[in-house]
Amino acid sequence: MLTQSDAGAAVANTAPVLATQLQGCPSCQQGLQCRIVSRAVPAIYAPQIAVPNLGILPRFFAFSVALGCAMVLILASWLTPDPRGMGTHTELGMPRCEFAYRTGIPCPSCGMTTSFAHFARGNLVASFYVQPMGFLLAVLTGAAFWVSLYMGITGKPVLLLLRIIPPGYYLLPLMFFAIAAWGWKIFIHWRGIDGWG
Repeated sequence: MLTQSDAGAAVANTAPVLATQLQGCPSCQQGLQCRIVSRAVPAIYAPQIAVPNLGILPRFFAFSVALGCAMVLILASWLTPDPRGMGTHTELGMPRCEFAYRTGIPCPSCGMTTSFAHFARGNLVASFYVQPMGFLLAVLTGAAFWVSLYMGITGKPVLLLLRIIPPGYYLLPLMFFAIAAWGWKIFIHWRGIDGWG
């Protein structure tokens, strides 16, 4: 049978944990939305600090990034994907890949332009097949267009959210994915199956 003191202790143990303001909070230093609460106020009732909108120059830069991403994807849509799975960049007047020509091994960027061209035409499977890293970069280009356009229109500093994510959480996976994509490109090239269509 519980005594009154035991019941009081149980209630104390189940009380909500109260948040306190941390000195040197990295989120506050980076301009992110943060809750400032006292020891006596539950976090759910804490007021929010409004994050100031971007100024004219950052918003102009965001619009410039959106325009650049749009131009890349529009240019890719004008290109005809090379059926060999690489070499589409020569339509832009660029020289062939000397690394692939002399060694017989595709370089890490071989197939990127072809992948972008497939992606811009809506053929996502072909885009991923001919160069997985090119497909990922095309997806990121599309995402950067929409995020930058949103930031330019609304002035919301959306990219500040990336600062709370340690770079190792996305840079290392990107690096390993790029290496794996290069290995895949070499594999399908040696097997003679790196073309599409």
